[in-house]
Amino acid sequence: MSASVIDFIATEARFGARNYEPIGVVLSRGEGVWVWDTEGNRYLDCLSAYSAVSQGHCHPKILAAMVEQAHRLTLTSRAFHNDQLALFYEEIAALTGSHKVLPMNSGAEAVESAIKSVRKWGYEVKGVPDGQAEIIVCANNFHGRTLGVVGFSTDPETRGHFGPFAPGFKVIPFGDAPALAEAINPNTVAFLVEPIQGEAGVVIPPAGYFTEVRELCTANNVMLVLDEIQTGLGRTGKLLAEQHEGIEADVTLLGKALSGGFYPVSAVLSNNDVLGTLRPGQHGSTFGGNPLACAVARAAMRVLVEEGMIENAARQGARFLEGLKDIRANTIRDVRGRGLMLAVELHPEAGRARRYCEALQAKGILAKDTHEHTIRIAPPLVITGDQVDWALERFAAILTQDFS
Repeated sequence: MSASVIDFIATEARFGARNYEPIGVVLSRGEGVWVWDTEGNRYLDCLSAYSAVSQGHCHPKILAAMVEQAHRLTLTSRAFHNDQLALFYEEIAALTGSHKVLPMNSGAEAVESAIKSVRKWGYEVKGVPDGQAEIIVCANNFHGRTLGVVGFSTDPETRGHFGPFAPGFKVIPFGDAPALAEAINPNTVAFLVEPIQGEAGVVIPPAGYFTEVRELCTANNVMLVLDEIQTGLGRTGKLLAEQHEGIEADVTLLGKALSGGFYPVSAVLSNNDVLGTLRPGQHGSTFGGNPLACAVARAAMRVLVEEGMIENAARQGARFLEGLKDIRANTIRDVRGRGLMLAVELHPEAGRARRYCEALQAKGILAKDTHEHTIRIAPPLVITGDQVDWALERFAAILTQDFS
């Protein structure tokens, strides 16, 4: 590392809270699937800011929309109407088939908003006794970092020494429909679940799982809340991951790629029953639904569709997955994924996945480890076949390398 890189990293360590452990690279520029560090080295981004940069770094059309709107009007608060919010509502509803939209900022805010909304629906519509609403969640979930959310996490690193936590959550195994059936009771208002567990290591449920889940929720008047903050907007090769089993959620949570990585934008999408219970003054956000966010999100959704990024994710994801499965290496325990949401799980004896990510960095690939032994791979949806093949050559070289 050069002195300047060391200085950047040292300054972060001196002043910043140590709540992240980043790979030792200092990035300064991005375009499409590529990023460059402060020394001019180029890398293929295989993380996409945890899927927030699905449309590629600094997409020119999203950038133009952001700059144009920033010159006109950035923030009004919801105390007044603005000329972008209605258009955002109309376009996201048309794209997703939703009836109601609640705009927020971060993914975690969307999750918290959904929790509040389904509880309110449970009391005012379903008739659950006040204070007794229950929400079912899955083990190894990741729905954000707020106090309300980490209270139902099963990851000791996420929840340790942050309590006490709010009650009202029941944890079941992911991908286990009979466990859901057993957990539901008259006070159950919702089942909150990721279609694919991203932070847990790209864990894909058994085929037919969500078909059963949908049937159970419908039969018991339970709201199915799908957290598609990572999986949504084309990441898995469909607009929404729910489409792989032909179901529809009652509440869908979007974020990350909703702005193409330019600005924090999230949304709770639902039927009339859930969001219809909210009244003025009961929930809000100063920045939620601001004109800058709406203009950026509108452009981000538009390029996703117009430029065929969803179809490309399906096509290149299949190519990437097949190529990873073709790598013959004793280090690999499992390769899995859907669309461009992929993972290589290593045998524990192969060592920590982080050292493989650091070795990939030296080859011009930026990927990130999760849960000790898994490498997550999620490049922007604009990646080409040649770029996939280029990446596969480097993954093969590193995964077959002897680190002992």
